[in-house]
Amino acid sequence: MKTYLKQSIPALVVGTMLFAAACNSTTQKSAPGASDTTGISAKAFEKEIDGKPVHLFCLKNKSGSKALVTNFGGRLVGLFVPDQAGKLVDVVAGFDGIEGYQHSTEPYFGATIGRYGNRIAKGRFTLDGKAYTIFTNNGTNTLHGGKKGYQDVVWEATQPDAQTLELRYLSKDMEEGFPGNLNVTVSYTLTDDNALKITYKATTDKNTVVNLTNHAFFNLNGSQSGSILNHLLQINADQYTPVDSTLIPSGKLEAVKETPFDFKQAKTIGKDIEIKNPQLENGKGYDHNFVLNPHQITDPVAIVTADKTGIVMSVYTDQPGLQFYSGNFMQSKNMMKGNHKDDFRTAFALETQHFPNSPNQPSFPTTVLKKGESYQSQSIYKFSVAK
Repeated sequence: MKTYLKQSIPALVVGTMLFAAACNSTTQKSAPGASDTTGISAKAFEKEIDGKPVHLFCLKNKSGSKALVTNFGGRLVGLFVPDQAGKLVDVVAGFDGIEGYQHSTEPYFGATIGRYGNRIAKGRFTLDGKAYTIFTNNGTNTLHGGKKGYQDVVWEATQPDAQTLELRYLSKDMEEGFPGNLNVTVSYTLTDDNALKITYKATTDKNTVVNLTNHAFFNLNGSQSGSILNHLLQINADQYTPVDSTLIPSGKLEAVKETPFDFKQAKTIGKDIEIKNPQLENGKGYDHNFVLNPHQITDPVAIVTADKTGIVMSVYTDQPGLQFYSGNFMQSKNMMKGNHKDDFRTAFALETQHFPNSPNQPSFPTTVLKKGESYQSQSIYKFSVAK
């Protein structure tokens, strides 16, 4: 790992210089109406955190779409895709500078999540007969890796070409209470058919638990456009994992049929969200893991269609679960890009994952990564327009 870090620093500097030229050029040549979504400066992301340099990187494909990623937290800062009129729209909520991410009351905007995405009950689990205690940062539970998850670390970055960014991080043994030195690689690739591919890889020197994901907050009408309740959503899941009042799954799988959680056929996010239902009350809306039906990476597990722009996002993954979060805890406390606040339900998340609290639920798909084995997962967010 040390050899890689020494080699990656020059590439990091070169990649940043290439970003500045590429993104300035993109801003000048973007479609009419797109300038309000491209006013993000690379300089606003130049900072040293924990003694490591932070930068912003630009991925751009042949059609002019682009993704902006910072190595602070492995975050997706912006994602610009064409709407029905051919104008670029930034579909990811976030900040226009590094300070916003450092001081946000919502720590997960656009971030790579680990070592364990979602919740672990009471910050405890047992592995190979040994009990582990991890930091509880969500009431009595651990959420998204603990007090300092991967969203708060500086990743080593290399940009091998204009459409790919590779991020690496060594999560040390017992960091946040998790066993094993975990070497993690996350790659972002923006393809020419407007798909953002996120590939996760990891190896460990001790048996551990791993559940990696990305926590992008999406609004397909544009990151500054208001409510997401009129977006159409379809999820290929016959079941979901009901939760208690602390959002920990009971261990049961329940059918979505004839419940507000039935998205087998596309419906608006807001259609059933206010129905009196104990599960919706627990989540203050949708904040639940859907048990995906058997699928391949080539099968969309979710499709979202914007009501105003006509932008369609199809989600593909090799993971067994998908956490749908409807922005219920957005409280207008943060000033986002374009001087808009993070108002209630103005963005949603679709986090590909293994199930929450799997280390404490033997019936759930296992999240154990053993010494000598390799963790690998891929998730794809592909964009098109409604016909």
